[in-house]
Parts: sequence; structure tokens; C-alpha cells
Amino acid sequence: MTDSISSVLSQIRSYQSQLGQSAAAVRADNPRSDAVGGVGQFGQFGQLGQVAPTGAPSFSETLTRAINGVSSAQERSGQLQKAFELGDPNADLAKVMVASQQAQVAFRATVEVRNRLVQAYQDVLNMPL
Repeated sequence: MTDSISSVLSQIRSYQSQLGQSAAAVRADNPRSDAVGGVGQFGQFGQLGQVAPTGAPSFSETLTRAINGVSSAQERSGQLQKAFELGDPNADLAKVMVASQQAQVAFRATVEVRNRLVQAYQDVLNMPL
């Protein structure tokens, strides 16, 4: 089970690095000044204390992409299963089984990550002040 969690975490890291590289290219093409919301005398915060977008993906965006990836793997698996049942020559049994196992592993890893996030949240709530 830890291999599947490691796999999901490595996918999340690769998404972050891909988005980080594209954001770095955008920042290099369009450097920010000391304007409100930019990085200047206020740091990454604007005058009203709001966080300015840095181009790097947030945790929720990364988690959403990972969940969408699991969903698409499950949809792809279901489509292959249906095509195999209908006798499509392009959907052989090996492809169907591999897609099914990939979807199952991705779902289990997502559930495990969710369980760990819930446990961490409960641990934080139970911390003494």
C-alpha cells in the first residue's frame, strides 16, 4: 500500500514541478515590479494583507488534479471494459485488466491519502493549546 501512496505522491510532485516550470517561464517573461500584489516592500502580500498569486499550484489545485486523474483512470477502465464486453477488437483482455488494476490502485492510494489527511486534521484538532 505504501508503494501506491508513493506513486500518488510522485505524481503530485511531478504535476507541481511541471506547473512550477511553466510558472517560472511566465515570471521570467513578465517580471513583476513593486506594485501592489507584486513582490516588493510588502513581500508576497499586498497592502490589504491578501496573498498575491505566485503561479505555483496550491495544495487544493494539486489535490484536485490528482483526484481528476483517478476519476479519468476509472472512466477509461470502464470504457475499456464496456468495449471488451461489446467485442471491440481493439480492447483485448490484457488492456482491460491493466486499466482496471491501475484504476483500482489509484483509487486505493487516494483513499489512503484521504485517510491520512483526516487523521492529521484530527490530530491537529486534538492538540492542546
